[in-house]
Amino acid sequence: MQDLSLHILDLVENSIDAGATKIEILIDEDVKKNLLKITIKDNGKGMDKRTLKKVLDPFYTTKTVRRVGLGLSLFAQSVREAEGTIQIKSKKGKGTVVDAKMIYNHIDRKPLGNMCDTLIALIGTKGDEIDFVYEHCKDSVCFRIDTKEIKESLDGVPINNPLVLKFLKDKLKAEFKKIRVGYE
Repeated sequence: MQDLSLHILDLVENSIDAGATKIEILIDEDVKKNLLKITIKDNGKGMDKRTLKKVLDPFYTTKTVRRVGLGLSLFAQSVREAEGTIQIKSKKGKGTVVDAKMIYNHIDRKPLGNMCDTLIALIGTKGDEIDFVYEHCKDSVCFRIDTKEIKESLDGVPINNPLVLKFLKDKLKAEFKKIRVGYE
């Protein structure tokens, strides 16, 4: 995968497949400490210890439609290429947390990519069923969106309504611009 936003999209799709109704994506760009942290947390069905041990093996998958499970293993490879670490915690019936840390300015670190379009794609396709929380910090400047709060304020208008998605995309672009994160 070309950038980290595609890895994040893939991991979130895993959470959706695991039946999550709430998915949190947290990104912390700490330029001063030269550290990039990405956390994806869900309340899906979680994994037992046996599955958790195999989850980074590219030839292991719980899906029945294919024989490989490249998502997490490719993400882990990208993290390791940037001298990073990945931690996965999961509890059956409770959910899963994927925590990745990598060197921010490492020459082999993939670019973050277009998180704005990634979020809009997720909200547009699954936002009516799933609550997404997205928090992005760059040094001490942060922004956060919570689709549950947005849905409550829409008074019955679907969050995947094209006008709502356009409003959210414009809002996200403005927030990314404030923290000086490229989204194109």
